Amino acid sequence: MREPLWGVSVSTMDAKAHLVPDPIPTPPPSRRRNDAAEPRVLRPRRAAPSDCVRPTRAEVNLAALRHNLRVLERHAGTAQVWPVLKADGYGHGAPAVARTLERAGAKGFCVALVEEAIELRDAGIRAPILVMGGYYGDAHEEILERELIPVVYDPAHLEAFARAALALERPAHVHVKIDTGMARLGVRYDALAPFLDSLASHAAEIEVTGLMTHLSCAEMGQLGVSPEATTEQLARFEVACAEMARHGVRPAVRHAANSAAVLRGDGLFDVVRPGVSVFGFAPRLGGDGPSLSTELRPVMRVRTEVVDVRSLGVGEPVGYGATFRTSRPSRIATVPMGYADGMSRAVSNRGAVLVRGRRAPIVGAVSMDMAMIDVTDIPGVTLRDEVVVLGAQSGPSGSDVITVDEVAEAVGTIGWEVMTDLSRRVPRFYREP
Repeated sequence: MREPLWGVSVSTMDAKAHLVPDPIPTPPPSRRRNDAAEPRVLRPRRAAPSDCVRPTRAEVNLAALRHNLRVLERHAGTAQVWPVLKADGYGHGAPAVARTLERAGAKGFCVALVEEAIELRDAGIRAPILVMGGYYGDAHEEILERELIPVVYDPAHLEAFARAALALERPAHVHVKIDTGMARLGVRYDALAPFLDSLASHAAEIEVTGLMTHLSCAEMGQLGVSPEATTEQLARFEVACAEMARHGVRPAVRHAANSAAVLRGDGLFDVVRPGVSVFGFAPRLGGDGPSLSTELRPVMRVRTEVVDVRSLGVGEPVGYGATFRTSRPSRIATVPMGYADGMSRAVSNRGAVLVRGRRAPIVGAVSMDMAMIDVTDIPGVTLRDEVVVLGAQSGPSGSDVITVDEVAEAVGTIGWEVMTDLSRRVPRFYREP
């Protein structure tokens, strides 16, 4: 019998673990718009667990999320932790993640897009939300109406938010970004003087409540020794902050540290901005060295089920292009997950999944909606057996884990991309142990 979608124990987890729904509250009405009017900024809809038919899903452990927040708070010292929830909370589902973290004590959040910030406000998040991307379209008034904090670094930003502030008859609160060596966004030091002149001309409309920069090499160098690039960037940031202070810009909040910097203790000003570490993925020293933390717990587990098992003889092809042929009598199982869901085509014939607690190699080319696995060496595999694509599994044939690092290595990418590649058509289920 097919299990209900909510409130039932997960057979391969602890018997007390339950999956809980993620209700999204009705958005509060705008203070200025007719309630019947269409909102200006819309967001794409994620597949809802209540609509789930196929067994492919991502399970998000909210207890692990809270644990990681506590670890990061300890590393941050007196600085506030503002988790970065861009890219749908690194693929974990930003609204539910934000609600959990806000209740657990997170003081603010960071996103890249206006749309992401509005999604959090519509989900009931009341903490400060920093919009870091720097592209605001014509949504300046809506940003201020929603009490979002834009990051600015160009006089054009100041002019647009000053107009919005005049229209709303209240000042715009902004954070100014300084480019200290990332060469991506931010005010360069040689452009700081004209930026400050523009800021002064809009002093009545714009209040700078924060200064920030972004570290480019925080995971490099040696353990216990700050990377030279980070030291240089922080020194440049201090010079820029001092220059702004001489012009009367002295906000109470400064921030620079990403996940690697927080775990190393670099750039711990008033706020820190950890991203992947919130979700249990610790950056590695130099990119492929030792992990910067062994305390963090993975938050996501991606699972599906066997939907077909068939026996093949020697030399039979599997999948598009016949990139795999059996070298022995084989049992090949099909799972309903493919590259449109976030299982990269690059794991074809090189990745693995877990079935009954043992590794099963992915064979043949991963297709858009399905993939095939070789279960010849795993006794008793049958329809409806759970298949773990990412995370841990225990079963009658053993216990094992597929880590983000392992998948990233097989694909030839980084863990950030593995997590954010998980499609919105894969529903997220939220687990409260």
